[in-house]
Amino acid sequence: MADAQINRQILLVSRPQGEASVSNFKLVETPLAPLAEGEVRVRNHYLSLDPYMRGRMDDAKSYAAPQPLNEVMIGGTVGVVTESRNAAFKAGDSVVGMFGWQEYGTSDGRGLNKVDASHVPLSAYLGAVGMPGVTAWYGLNRIIEPKAGETVAVSAASGAVGSVVGQLAKAAGCRVVGIAGGAEKCRYVVDTLGFDACVDYKASKLHDDLKVAAPNGIDGYFENVGGEVLDAVLARMNAFGRIALCGMISGYDGAPLPLKAPRFLLTQRLKLQGFIVSEHMEVWPQALKELGERVASKKLHFRESIAEGLDNAPEAFLGLLRGKNFGKQLVKLV
Repeated sequence: MADAQINRQILLVSRPQGEASVSNFKLVETPLAPLAEGEVRVRNHYLSLDPYMRGRMDDAKSYAAPQPLNEVMIGGTVGVVTESRNAAFKAGDSVVGMFGWQEYGTSDGRGLNKVDASHVPLSAYLGAVGMPGVTAWYGLNRIIEPKAGETVAVSAASGAVGSVVGQLAKAAGCRVVGIAGGAEKCRYVVDTLGFDACVDYKASKLHDDLKVAAPNGIDGYFENVGGEVLDAVLARMNAFGRIALCGMISGYDGAPLPLKAPRFLLTQRLKLQGFIVSEHMEVWPQALKELGERVASKKLHFRESIAEGLDNAPEAFLGLLRGKNFGKQLVKLV
């Protein structure tokens, strides 16, 4: 296996001016050093592509340090141990980690978690039973706190996070309204995921369509998009509604996103809370257990968009930012 000695990696080599582009990334080949005592080597099978990565590309004040230039781009991975000099891991173990945009990862074992791929597909540990799933679980259960009979809305409803939010809210006895881009995504959200309604934000009548989909107003809202979508939802929020602010993908290129009517926050006495799921590690075991059981028993559905090969990661990532993916965006590395 002579080729195993080369690790292909994608580095961030420049910061985007406005919209991100393929030229911000560079593919390199790096020789793998022999394992030191206590280390473990993993062949990554899937790389997760997520909207938060766009924020890390900028050198701006945020909740996390910017991605350093000329280093492997950050990202969640799932793969299989190929070699181990660490007693906690053996060859053949399936593991989730944060090895980033590369084919092999080497670690002292910290931040690596073994997963069981017998009942849950390996790729799901980067989606419904991974960070996106826990994000959905936390925002819904800890911020929105849904009660049976309430109406919960979620934007980017067909995506990795939004699809889980809606299914969990439905299981909690809520009326669930999705917001997604295009008729195909909306059909999937209603027919496959079981939402009560889905509004196409690409259609011109967002405000009117929301009124029809949520005739009794909206009690809880899970926000992934911001911009015009947030404006339309704010106008439909009920008194004492709760908004979990997870993402603002419509503003990732740095354009301002002014609110049209911030007065609704006051007149409807709304709670709006932003959150970062990595700051709530205490809920992960409970959330992952519940999500894993739901996926294994086919109660939680998910969909994946899979790009083939590390070379295609930058293009797939830019597509994700433009909403071209359908479901969780992954890169298959083997």
